[in-house]
Amino acid sequence: MITRQGLIKIKVRALRRRIWYKALSRVERAIVDLTIHCVERIRSHCLEETLYNIVNKILKTLGPEFSEKAEKIGRKIAEKIGSLASEWGNLTASNWMHDLNFIRFLGTNALNGINTISGAM
Repeated sequence: MITRQGLIKIKVRALRRRIWYKALSRVERAIVDLTIHCVERIRSHCLEETLYNIVNKILKTLGPEFSEKAEKIGRKIAEKIGSLASEWGNLTASNWMHDLNFIRFLGTNALNGINTISGAM
């Protein structure tokens, strides 16, 4: 799940590395900014999918070392979240462990110090 804090951390990192304006279009920057300012928790699947794509674009531009770390850490977290959700009866949870966008997002949150799930790290 994408949170306001996660988007803020990613935006700050992109601004510090001077890729915010280079990597993202005006519309993509506006989507992230409006989400940060107007939404506490994202409920729209369409908005969440769009934000995943924007975050992935930033991650690719940040460099392979950051992206690789995010994937490695995110994969472990996604496996834990997916297995827990499966135990609770969520039928689509097994797909989460293979969703690269979800894995990268979880890893990015973990690297930025955002606790996605207690005890996951």
